[in-house]
Amino acid sequence: MVISEVDRGAAALSGRSLARGVPRLGDLPPGTATGVGSLPHRSAGEAVRFALQEYDVPAIPSLPRRSPAESMIAQAVVGINGVTAGQYGSLAVDARSVDPCAPVLTDLSGDGFRSLRSFLHRAASSGFEGPVKWQFVGPVTLGVALTRAGLRDELAFAVAARAVRSHVSAVSAAVASALPQSPQIIVIDEPWMGGLMDPGFPIAPDPAIDMLSSAMASVSGVATVGVHCCGRADLASLIAAGPDLVSIPAHPSLSSVSGYVASFLADGGRIAWGVVPTDGPMFLSVERSWRALRQLWDAMVERGVDPELLRDRSLVTPHCGLGMHTPTVAERVCETSRAVGRRIADWG
Repeated sequence: MVISEVDRGAAALSGRSLARGVPRLGDLPPGTATGVGSLPHRSAGEAVRFALQEYDVPAIPSLPRRSPAESMIAQAVVGINGVTAGQYGSLAVDARSVDPCAPVLTDLSGDGFRSLRSFLHRAASSGFEGPVKWQFVGPVTLGVALTRAGLRDELAFAVAARAVRSHVSAVSAAVASALPQSPQIIVIDEPWMGGLMDPGFPIAPDPAIDMLSSAMASVSGVATVGVHCCGRADLASLIAAGPDLVSIPAHPSLSSVSGYVASFLADGGRIAWGVVPTDGPMFLSVERSWRALRQLWDAMVERGVDPELLRDRSLVTPHCGLGMHTPTVAERVCETSRAVGRRIADWG
């Protein structure tokens, strides 16, 4: 399946005219568990079974261990003239061929989207109609990758913005075609937003926020749209981009921005709390994860966050993707996440 700029424009017009037919997410049980992108499996079939069984809301997986083409940057550079993904995650750039105004063709039939196709086929064949979540790299992170590959900053971020909008629209259309009754949760993955406020970052905060907002707006009429950052990002910047959902690790430092959390939740936002670490030592104790989340929430409530909104508008996830672990560890992480989710449902 190859989707062009013209196809996307027609789909967008059709989507606006048929907005009432788009399945809406509605309410989710407090503590609903889902995933964050990558899984460690080398078989797409096994990964799809895992995603459908281990998450309350299945997260469409990517499998970078199965193929480097499924890494998030490799998926994102598909269709960009002059940019090629290497076997080990490197990018080869011919700057003379890179045109920020050129159409980006999204080819979902390639190796980089094999797990996506497998998930949609299995879910559709089984009659699945529940919500699904999927992620795609954001324009800030892709832009940083392109600058590191040798493109000048202005060109890199212009190309990244166009590519992400094209790919996100294409994947959304494919999911809607295969699973027309399934509400979509689309999360833009921006790990580099954690460095947005650092001196020397290759893009200033305001244009970065605008780029992220534009990427989310490309599918805002057909999905619940969010942003994920596995680092300690500036929460105010993430919220300023206008997401429906913010996906972040539940770090104690977030208590200092309780006012932003309170306003975001009161305005109808949702937060997917990363409750199980996925780097460093793997602490898979339910009690430890729940205690850390409770301590953060207690501090937020003391600072004015509504405890009912905290519970009712919260999902749980691992901190980040599980692609660098083993299937056994991934299963234990998901068990822990679900158990913490059950504690949230009973809290209050």
